Amino acid sequence: MIETLLGGLLGGAFRLAPEILKWLDRKGERAHELAMQDKALEFERLRGAQRMAEISASAEALWNTGAIDALREAVAAQGRITGVKWADALSSSVRPVITYWFMALYCAAKTAAFVGAIQAGADWIAAIQAAWTEADQALWAGVLNFWFLGRVFDRVRP
Repeated sequence: MIETLLGGLLGGAFRLAPEILKWLDRKGERAHELAMQDKALEFERLRGAQRMAEISASAEALWNTGAIDALREAVAAQGRITGVKWADALSSSVRPVITYWFMALYCAAKTAAFVGAIQAGADWIAAIQAAWTEADQALWAGVLNFWFLGRVFDRVRP
């Protein structure tokens, strides 16, 4: 009787074993398919982000090109003569007037710093050293380079 019972149980177990294995295999396939879909979704997300970055870079390059062209046109338009004497005179006086105004303001500020140091009891050398800083040296070098190197480049250009 035990053999019959064991035979029935083993027969049932052997009959269920392939079904259990198929079920486990389908479960693994579904998990693998879900993982592959997640990877594909992540890939599409990265590809979309890359495409958006390309579009953004392209748009920025176009904008920069347009901005440079607009600046070039504005500078060229400033140099054009209109034929109206007072407008042309006013247009050509803007840069020199701003330059002289800035230099007058700058000199006034430096003179005030120098006079303030003298009135505070500093001697002349210390007052000059306090008023003349490294930033002033850099500004002065830039002004000299602008005026004198510009002439050298103007002579070299055809």
